[in-house]
Amino acid sequence: MNFVLICLPVLFLIASVILSVRSVKNGKKVRSAVATQLLAFMAVCVLTFAIPVVASAATASETPAATTTSDTAAPAASNGLGLIAAALVTGLAGIGGGIAVAAAAPAAIGATSEDPKAFGKALIFVALGEGIALYGLLISILILNKV
Repeated sequence: MNFVLICLPVLFLIASVILSVRSVKNGKKVRSAVATQLLAFMAVCVLTFAIPVVASAATASETPAATTTSDTAAPAASNGLGLIAAALVTGLAGIGGGIAVAAAAPAAIGATSEDPKAFGKALIFVALGEGIALYGLLISILILNKV
């Protein structure tokens, strides 16, 4: 059953990609194909989050001793959400830091090539961009200490 729950969303997304590529080749606009892909992805995300929640709620209501199982399941669920939060913080901060450095570093190199005295000022802006990623890493370490 778990294999089906894993493969079904992947097969749905593959089918939606194939259908979108076919529709673009047949003359449909690319914008509508991208919108269809986004809607399919959002539908798969909602279903993959909703199905386990409904299944766990159904099994909890069927068992008469739901209080003993829910007490042990709560720390595992909060542990998982803590790990997801740490991953999101690290990933998004890394992406933001990369975008900041990608914009600041070429400008710093250009400013330094024109005026070597501007190296210190330019380096500060590059370091500020890298600081975003470091702050994200620090927050994820703090989250993992709480988990």
